Amino acid sequence: MTTADLGPVLFAYDGSELAKEAIGEAGRQLAPGRDALVLTVWRPFVVGFVPAGEREFDAAASDQVREAAEETAAQGATLAGTAGFRAQSIAVDAAPTWKGIRDVADDREASLIVLGSHGKSGLTGAFVASVASTLAAHARRSVLIVHKRV
Repeated sequence: MTTADLGPVLFAYDGSELAKEAIGEAGRQLAPGRDALVLTVWRPFVVGFVPAGEREFDAAASDQVREAAEETAAQGATLAGTAGFRAQSIAVDAAPTWKGIRDVADDREASLIVLGSHGKSGLTGAFVASVASTLAAHARRSVLIVHKRV
């Protein structure tokens, strides 16, 4: 099986430093030239991503949040291109975030989902599951979770 036979790598990209590191790590681990889809999931009010550049927007205005999410996904696609992938970007309005990632991966027949784990610990971790751990538990595809290097 060649990389052309595989579905795209789906990067769940929220604009964070760890999401950037996840793209870089996948570039080191996977063969170059793979197709990739860089996904930013968004919601009004609970934005869920770090906007590209210095962009400011009204979190209650869906059109502004969508535009900022599209710019963030495009930034991730540029990083993925630099890491050796043939990347395109997409932004979707979905909640919960893990389900939006899973559904896009299924719809696009992704061969692998890649994301960073921000890791929840202590009391917060006991009540709020991370997107990475919930996605890994519910995904119907392989998941590569990149952790912060210590």
